[in-house]
Amino acid sequence: MIKVIEDIQLSKNFKLSEFVCPDGSAEVLLDTELIDKLQRLRDKLGKPVIVHSGYRNLKYNTKIGGAANSQHMYGRAADITVSGFAPEQVAKTAEEVGFDGIGIYKTFTHVDVRGHKARWYG
Repeated sequence: MIKVIEDIQLSKNFKLSEFVCPDGSAEVLLDTELIDKLQRLRDKLGKPVIVHSGYRNLKYNTKIGGAANSQHMYGRAADITVSGFAPEQVAKTAEEVGFDGIGIYKTFTHVDVRGHKARWYG
């Protein structure tokens, strides 16, 4: 885990600051496979992918009621939206680019690189 001192460009369209824990700690943990697949998703959809939740430390994850073994705590997950695309449409394209975990929620799509296939509706 590192503290973000300056914003770092991780890929063509994603910066480190987008994945920092939102609790004010400036902590971040990030799997590079997540960034690679998010960039592929963004390229395929042709529109910005907005990251609403990236890394979460244990304290913050517990506070918001996240899953006990949430992939967010390992830097392997993001909750995202793409303007003009329903969560189901984002999920379909996420499947095409190779995300392991895909959760479809009313207002966003969860994607992760957990290492095995998982699908759910939240």
